[in-house]
Amino acid sequence: MQIDQEKLRTFLVDSGLVEKKAFEKALKTAKEKEQSVADILITQGLFEEDELRRIQANILGIPFISLKDKKVDFEVLSMIPEPIARNHNIIAYKKNADSLEVAMLNVNDLAAIDFIKKKVGLKIQARLTDTESIKTSLQQYQKSLKAEFGEIIKKETETLKTVVAEEGEEVSEKELQKMAEDLPVVRIVDTLIKHAILQDASDIHIQPQEKELLVRYRIDGILHDAMVLPKHAAPSISARIKVLSKLKLDEKRIPQDGRFKVEADSYKVSFRVSVLPMYYGEKIVMRLLKDKAKGFSLETLGFHGENLERIHWSTKQRTGMILTTGPTGSGKSTTLYTVLDLLNTPEVNISTIEDPIEYQMPRITQTQVKPDIGFSFGEGLRSLMRQDPDIIMVGEVRDKETASLAINAALTGHLVLSTLHTNSAAGAVPRLIDMGVEPFLLVSTLRIVIGQRLVRRLCKRKEEHTLTQAEIDNLGTLINLDTVLARLKEESVVDSKATWNSITFYKPKESDECKDGYSGRMGIHEVLKMSDSIKDMVVGGASAEEIHKQSVKEGMVTMLEDGIHKAAMGVTSIEEVLRVVSE
Repeated sequence: MQIDQEKLRTFLVDSGLVEKKAFEKALKTAKEKEQSVADILITQGLFEEDELRRIQANILGIPFISLKDKKVDFEVLSMIPEPIARNHNIIAYKKNADSLEVAMLNVNDLAAIDFIKKKVGLKIQARLTDTESIKTSLQQYQKSLKAEFGEIIKKETETLKTVVAEEGEEVSEKELQKMAEDLPVVRIVDTLIKHAILQDASDIHIQPQEKELLVRYRIDGILHDAMVLPKHAAPSISARIKVLSKLKLDEKRIPQDGRFKVEADSYKVSFRVSVLPMYYGEKIVMRLLKDKAKGFSLETLGFHGENLERIHWSTKQRTGMILTTGPTGSGKSTTLYTVLDLLNTPEVNISTIEDPIEYQMPRITQTQVKPDIGFSFGEGLRSLMRQDPDIIMVGEVRDKETASLAINAALTGHLVLSTLHTNSAAGAVPRLIDMGVEPFLLVSTLRIVIGQRLVRRLCKRKEEHTLTQAEIDNLGTLINLDTVLARLKEESVVDSKATWNSITFYKPKESDECKDGYSGRMGIHEVLKMSDSIKDMVVGGASAEEIHKQSVKEGMVTMLEDGIHKAAMGVTSIEEVLRVVSE
């Protein structure tokens, strides 16, 4: 929503809500990044988005409406088509005799207002709302769509042709191509994909069983059964996905990897496809990658306190290496892109080599590896070094060649960012040494290592509880209770007189809007800084466990401690933190 910056400055400064210097700094950053000052104030953590929207509504004299806990009549909701509602962030919530009241994030979106006015033939009364209201209202579309998708799937699978080859024969490529282009299978696959996108799934699993075809979606890190289809649908669906991914249709003996992209008015998603032969057919797993990620900051990702300070320190270094570590799907790339966004100023040349390019970023040279033609991370990195870069991001350090080139780039005056698959921040050091990196080169280049996992966020409705003495004693065997409590008090998460017996924690509470009590995810982190003592340990051949212990002595917040910190904030539950850290 656009608002006069002078009016916003006057209101915020005169009201004492922000200092004049802080506003001027945000205004300067907004001009550099070509964003609105409101977006920068939110990114810097000076305001919550909802809080700033209420302020803007006050300045503009527009009514503010919250739909967080309101169930909108579906007849009214559906007066605005779901793609329009999602694309323009506009919700119809109340119908009067001659008017329709709509909640919007941007009341200046006159094109959307005019379209809806012509469609419904009523006067449109625009109200300002918050992102959470839009999100919960859009979920009400999804619930009705789920029933609709179920009907589509059932109807189309009944009309699928069943192709049976004679014993010992294979279905020809021509026949498979025909199956893939059959209208019912096109509708089924399109429906599965659209449903997964609307559910905000990160992966789709399609797995043939003995008597059926099981479809599952991974949502917030947990696999959920989505649909069960007839077994005879498997070959057609497999053929259709292979066509989309440009894979060999008649190859069923070896694994295949491919990719494709889906674009619509309200979303743009890339799919990474893996096909694996198994006993009952071919299992297909598709990873969903949204092309753009906006509004991320280190704070919104879950960084705070000492962890946040260590990352800010590392971004001010002109040379060296910043690593993020963790298992697949733990948000490593998102963290790196957020750090890149902080570094992305007109004075520097940033180049990346990725597989795949997950988010497109302005002013950054992004290159996709293509192993099938010999263009690997190593080859790409060599080419990037000839492009006069200041900052380089390597999607992943996978082998000795990439590790050696990345270290060399960090030694020759570049800041290098990359990811590595290890279970902890300390584990990155022996992993790189195993790849053939000399310890003395490693300590000269490595600045920080970020270890991370993703925990599910609790929904608004949650159940309060305090820890029993037995639970406190058990927690004490895992973390230093005194240290964590001191940090909670230092960051004003709990009262200065709080004890572990008095702190309120939360458990998930199921509801119609929030099926298992969780919605969305955020990171828990540990940030290892290469101090002089740790450098000496690395050169001396210390183990990951020894490095970890020394890092904790020097003030590193472990992932488990950070998780308990966020549980005390009411963001997640202790049970969720323990589940994720133990994986």
